[in-house]
Amino acid sequence: VRLQESGPGLVRPSQTLSLTCTVSGESITVNAYYWNWVRQPPGKGLEWMGAITSYGNTYYNPSLKSRTTISWDTTKNQFTLQLNSVTPEDTAVYYCARNSGGGMYISTLDEYDYWGQGTQVTVSS
Repeated sequence: VRLQESGPGLVRPSQTLSLTCTVSGESITVNAYYWNWVRQPPGKGLEWMGAITSYGNTYYNPSLKSRTTISWDTTKNQFTLQLNSVTPEDTAVYYCARNSGGGMYISTLDEYDYWGQGTQVTVSS
């Protein structure tokens, strides 16, 4: 199973950050998995942002829920992250990752089954 993040590396403040995770080697609609978005700001720990399950249900970190939307395109085997109204505090390396139960209490990437290489997103004018 391979996950690959893609999207712009620079986003202006107040705009929307959009990232896509392309999954290969497994369909995102089978096997009751959680397909997660997590991020790591510079000098800080891993933060779980939310997930979409193989059933299409979505779950969000309460601290980000008002600004976050996770969706999928099953025809392309991709899931996406949209984060609205970004500020410089949203600057981070963003990862997509798979596991069986979400990531609210996960602190390291290796606790996930699989994860992408990560993509740096900088919020700056």
